[in-house]
Amino acid sequence: MSDEKVNPAAVGVRTKGGNSAFHNYLNDFADVEDPLERRRLALEKIDQASFGWYHVRAITVAGVGFLTDAYDIFAINLGLSMMSHVFWENGNVPSSTSTLIKVSTSVGTVIGQLGFGFLADYVGRKRIYGTELIVMICATIGQCCLGESPAINFTAILTFFRIVQGIGIGGDYPMSSVISSEFATTKWRGAIMGAVFANQGWGQLMAGIVALICVAGYKNDLIDANTSAECGHSCQRACDAMWRIVVGFGCVPGCVALYFRLTIPESPRYTLDVEYDIEKGVADGGKFSSGMRGNADDSDVQQLRVTERTTAEIIQPPKASFGDFRRHFGQWKHFKILLGTAGCWFMLDVAYYGLGLNTATILQTIGYASSKNVYHSLYNQAAGNLILICAGSIPGYWFSVATIDFVGRKPIQYMGFFLLTVILCIIGFAYHKVGEHGLLALYVLAQFFQNFGPNTTTFIVPGECYPTRYRSTAHGISAACGKVGAIIAQTALVL
Repeated sequence: MSDEKVNPAAVGVRTKGGNSAFHNYLNDFADVEDPLERRRLALEKIDQASFGWYHVRAITVAGVGFLTDAYDIFAINLGLSMMSHVFWENGNVPSSTSTLIKVSTSVGTVIGQLGFGFLADYVGRKRIYGTELIVMICATIGQCCLGESPAINFTAILTFFRIVQGIGIGGDYPMSSVISSEFATTKWRGAIMGAVFANQGWGQLMAGIVALICVAGYKNDLIDANTSAECGHSCQRACDAMWRIVVGFGCVPGCVALYFRLTIPESPRYTLDVEYDIEKGVADGGKFSSGMRGNADDSDVQQLRVTERTTAEIIQPPKASFGDFRRHFGQWKHFKILLGTAGCWFMLDVAYYGLGLNTATILQTIGYASSKNVYHSLYNQAAGNLILICAGSIPGYWFSVATIDFVGRKPIQYMGFFLLTVILCIIGFAYHKVGEHGLLALYVLAQFFQNFGPNTTTFIVPGECYPTRYRSTAHGISAACGKVGAIIAQTALVL
């Protein structure tokens, strides 16, 4: 056999990126020649890592998109009430206009989930992660700079920016899911992914707090206007400033987390399972070919060729392509998983967003729907929603985080769907008999079991159950089906 040595550079592959939130595991073993051993060591280090502060930082950075998503949904409801005193006569926003503005984000979200989901598998997580956050930030700033003029229609331009913002928000669903999944230790993967998703609760809370602070700050300008018709120059100026502050503040957390997203290393599982196919093949080819051109006999050369082919087959999964995607999901055993994750998300969001249509009734029940003037109207809307969020939504998220790795994904999802079915049936069939206090209790329970149930599990499961090469695409498809359900709930059920 030839004594020629393999160039270490051919096998010592280093990757760019890495920060205090996302460690670059691959570079820890860049000097290991055997690609299979390098893969095993890197994945072993990820899977066996104990929960630490860098996991907390990763949760915070990955969760910013969901915080912004929830913040935006909450903020636009409050912001629309504030805008109504500025851009519409007597503060009456046409129902079609209100629905258009609210649904436009969901339309953009569907586009973002499908588009960014595909791109993350096609070009890699590192090249895309952070782009969706930039889109969100730019669209938010664009909304805040809007004004009415003879040359443009305020509603049309606002709708456009909200669609663009939705594209960024949608892109964050598959991106943050697969990033948190592929960087997480096996023991705590469910809790880590659940904690990322639970940032939605903090986003709702933050939006309510920011709105309350703004309303309190402009109290003197609002309190003298008993109705929208009496909202004069100072009142309108205050409302105009408030909605811009409330909506615009949503980009602040994104700006803080942007650096960590842009400097993230490539996902180790993506690098090892997908991106390294060619590089490892070249390294292995150089390693084995050095033994084929020496004094080796034919049997030795043949054995090396067999070994090379075997190693390549072990290292390299099927190459991602449209044809392979069709072959993979064309098998019922794989397609039924996609059908399950997408179908569950669709059915959940129809109920989840449909339940939100009852918020006004619930606020009236707890005494936060009445208003003496414009100030009290805006203040009560923000405070009442905060009470509902703290009573049901936030506890539900964190019950899921605390139990999902011990109880399991399927039991929590089954339990959540079953209890939601019971609760929603009671609300629907006994609406006039349960009384106001009973309706409030059922509403809070529904919010709790949505989050301690399918709202969390439908996000986590698609990030775990698909092969690396299609994980982001399949998650995007599942999430997009959910948003289609949300659009149906926000439009068809309102008509």
